[in-house]
Amino acid sequence: MNSSKHRMLKEDVPTVTRASKAFRSKKDERRYWILLLVLLVLGACSTYGLLVYNNPIPVDSSSFLPVVRRRMIAVVAMIIAAICQSLSTIAFQSITNNRIITPSLLGFESLYSTIQTSTIFFFGANALISFKGTSAFFIQVLAMVFLSLMLYGWLLSGKYANLQLMLLIGIVIGTGLGSLSSFMRRLLSPSEFDILQARLFGSVNNADAEYFPIVIPLVILIALSLMLYSRKLNIVSLGKDVSTSFGMNYRSSMIYILVLVSVLMSISTALVGPLTFYGFLVATLTYLAAPTYDHRYVFPMALAIGFLIMTSAYFFMYHVFNAQGVVSVIIELFGGLTFLIAILRKRIL
Repeated sequence: MNSSKHRMLKEDVPTVTRASKAFRSKKDERRYWILLLVLLVLGACSTYGLLVYNNPIPVDSSSFLPVVRRRMIAVVAMIIAAICQSLSTIAFQSITNNRIITPSLLGFESLYSTIQTSTIFFFGANALISFKGTSAFFIQVLAMVFLSLMLYGWLLSGKYANLQLMLLIGIVIGTGLGSLSSFMRRLLSPSEFDILQARLFGSVNNADAEYFPIVIPLVILIALSLMLYSRKLNIVSLGKDVSTSFGMNYRSSMIYILVLVSVLMSISTALVGPLTFYGFLVATLTYLAAPTYDHRYVFPMALAIGFLIMTSAYFFMYHVFNAQGVVSVIIELFGGLTFLIAILRKRIL
């Protein structure tokens, strides 16, 4: 009698199927692909609008294509910024196991601001205006990468390797550089301050097409490296103990990812300027849109969302509201609000 009751109770309990697939169900997977396709289509529409909408030159004119090519420079800069910011933020938050902090905490943007400010402070406005070209671009990139590599090599390869200590020191360095550049800006003349301020706002108009032949292959190479490393990144994001149990060298994997993140962030900052909360905004929306832990699917969604945010923001601000100079301000405003909401909801860093 008791055995039959026990058998009947077992039959009433639903069977739970466990799997290690990227998505919990076919419905989530179908929803992911539909949303990704919609985002890509919207991004393509925004790109088309940026290239041809409100073009003062008639389509049948010989000057129409040169205007489109000129606008293409800004679109390429948007693509590069979206790839760099979205991939670096997702990868950085994965290895730190924290969806609040971003690579900007390591002081990339503060170092960029210090380089620009010290140039005009010590050498004058003419030096800052002439501080452009491939050599100037790579000086800034190499300076930011060198600082980050020193930080990683010291704090992740030593006896007392500690990721949290690295983040704390990165915040201190960034705050110190920011205070130094702020002090120097106070001593500038109003005309020099105006010239400098234009450089310190993130904008695709800061991008120079002569950087593209070197930057584009480098960004593609690093993006592909992160994509190919997605499976291992899935394991690294689970922590040191799990990674070690799977036979991975956790410290080497961390340094490898951080080096790629550093190069991407350095390129983005040196190319278009500081974008403090843009990466955080993209990452937060990506986690909501992609119901999976697998970075093979998270990365493409982040790229689609990042590119759509950038192109649609520039399209509406340029062609609808006629407010060309506030695009980065609007993006940073929404990113900052998202950051505050996330902090208030989680109540923890």
